[in-house]
Amino acid sequence: METYPLIIGGEKKETGEIVKVRFPFTEEVYAQVCSAGSAELNKAVAAACDGFAETRHLSSGKRADILFRLADRIHSRADELADVLVMEGGKTRKFAATEVIRAETTVRTTAEEAKRIYGEVIPLDWTDDTEGRTGFLQYFPLGPVVGIVPFNFPLNLACHKLAPAIAAGNSIILKPSTATPVSSLLLGEMALAAGMPAAAVSVVPCPGGRAEQLAKDPRVAYLSFTGSCTVGWHLRSIADRKKVGLELGGNAAVIVHSDANTGYAAQRIATGGFMNAGQVCISVQRVLVHREVFDEVIAKILAGVKMLRVGDPRDPATDVGPMINRLKAEQAFRVVQEAVRQGARIVAGGTLAGSLFEPTVMVDTDPSMRVNREEVFAPVISVTPYETFADAIRMANTGEYGLQVGIFTQNVNRVMDAFSGMDVGGVQINDIPTFRADQMPYGGEKGSGIGREGPRYAIREMSAARLMVVNRAGGSG
Repeated sequence: METYPLIIGGEKKETGEIVKVRFPFTEEVYAQVCSAGSAELNKAVAAACDGFAETRHLSSGKRADILFRLADRIHSRADELADVLVMEGGKTRKFAATEVIRAETTVRTTAEEAKRIYGEVIPLDWTDDTEGRTGFLQYFPLGPVVGIVPFNFPLNLACHKLAPAIAAGNSIILKPSTATPVSSLLLGEMALAAGMPAAAVSVVPCPGGRAEQLAKDPRVAYLSFTGSCTVGWHLRSIADRKKVGLELGGNAAVIVHSDANTGYAAQRIATGGFMNAGQVCISVQRVLVHREVFDEVIAKILAGVKMLRVGDPRDPATDVGPMINRLKAEQAFRVVQEAVRQGARIVAGGTLAGSLFEPTVMVDTDPSMRVNREEVFAPVISVTPYETFADAIRMANTGEYGLQVGIFTQNVNRVMDAFSGMDVGGVQINDIPTFRADQMPYGGEKGSGIGREGPRYAIREMSAARLMVVNRAGGSG
């Protein structure tokens, strides 16, 4: 069993505090990592400031070259990285392999975007007193970036923070989840090997509460957080004047109207509700079905769920593996049981064995039940009939979240009604809300966050817009 040190300013550092990383399926200890204390976090920020003095002067070509070399390293170590994702996070083998591919794609896309940080020329001579003036808007590196990474996509979401920070010319401190820190530590090593200035890279696993120190530190220019709503909004409240990006939770809805391709919709729902054991912020959670096709759609969903294989994530045939730990699985199980006591019915799954939660489908739920009102973050969906499409939009909009929604219909007017009427960051037409291409702008409304990820958009978030106005008349004579 290996013990992984911290990375502070490009150097590996051991500490006296050790965190055990457990394989979620068996709860056996897989690895150990050193945990950062207050002193180490302070050193990481100091190093990031020194590193920024170097990275801000890197040309766009050099930033892109670093990222291309990092993508090559991810590619060459794909099997090793997939093994890590299976063991530290309990991901199924095929889902882990997909995450590694996505991580490589995220970094390569960001490398291209590093060469496309365009500015703008703004004519200002609209009136007599502004005649002869032209504005030039350009984007410059912002400063040290802190990226707080969740357990559910520990490699790809770390890349969504580290790679845009590099592309924008910033230094980066990654704070991975203590449940899944190994992948971020390996990513930090690879970024350094790819040519990132040493002082500009730190990876500091530590308990979540200690991240408050990073959020409060005035030397940090940008805080990028992916995780729970409660923690994210709290960090924003203590972050003082720094820029903050939050990619938070949701209880994503799917609307299936009577004119939909119901077979495809049901197949995608059975995938989107249970991949990664439902531990996806855009996991299908609430399924709203036009009453005309309700019986047909739920039968097809149940047929799809029945085909899912649940078990050891190391088995290539497994579709649904364990949740991140027994505690999280038990919390989700209690939410389901509470709904049953309030009148809901389980029509598939509902059983719990250790950290394995059987894919669960519920009917007869009520909007007030926690299984609909909150983010369950488990392999659980509820299926509810609706009468009109307007009812479905209203039902889907109910609540504090607004990340993504999926709409299945062949009617362009319904499509446009959903696009204009949904309080979400993304509307997926004829697909589930769980769809995400890594280059697209991604983020939520309402309680689901602020800002957008996706390489091009994250680079903009991590940059400082600066305007220069040239007065030609004042320079002549």
